[in-house]
Amino acid sequence: MPKGRPNTMNNYGVLLHELGLDEPLMTPLRERFLQPLMALLYPDCGGGRLDSHRAFVVKYAPGQDLELGCHYDNAELTLNVALGKVFTGGALYFGGLFQAPTALTEPLEVEHVVGQGVLHRGGQLHGARPLGTGERWNLVVWLRASAVRNSLCPMCCREP
Repeated sequence: MPKGRPNTMNNYGVLLHELGLDEPLMTPLRERFLQPLMALLYPDCGGGRLDSHRAFVVKYAPGQDLELGCHYDNAELTLNVALGKVFTGGALYFGGLFQAPTALTEPLEVEHVVGQGVLHRGGQLHGARPLGTGERWNLVVWLRASAVRNSLCPMCCREP
C-alpha cells in the first residue's frame, strides 16, 4: 500500500485518502459541516467556497516528532483536532499572517485538549511546542477553495 508523508514537516502520520477515507468521511465532513461554518467565520478567505481538502493524521511521541516549528499551511483554512492519547506539553502557538508579518513578541498559546479542535487561517503563522510526555495524535484538515487559489497562490502570494 502506498505511504506518503502527511506533509513536508511531519515524519509520522498517514494521509486519509490513502486509507480510503476521503469520500466516505472527509468530503461529507467538509461539505456538510465545515463549509457552512467556515462561510460564517471566514467569508473573506474562501470559507463559503471550499471545494477540496488534504486530510491527515500526525503523531507526536518520544523518539519521533516532538514538536513542529513555526510555519503556515498550504490551505485557505485549517482544522486541527487533538484525537488523543494521554500527553503533556505540545501547546499550539500562533503569530500573525505570513502575508503581512508583524513584530510579535509573545505568540498566542493554546493548550491542545483531546476531543477539541482549533480552526485558523492557513496563512496564520503557527507551530507546536515540544511534547512533554506521552503521545499526541492530531487530525489536520487543510481546507482549500479553488476560487481563491486560482487568483492567488496561498504559498507564494502570486497569481498562478
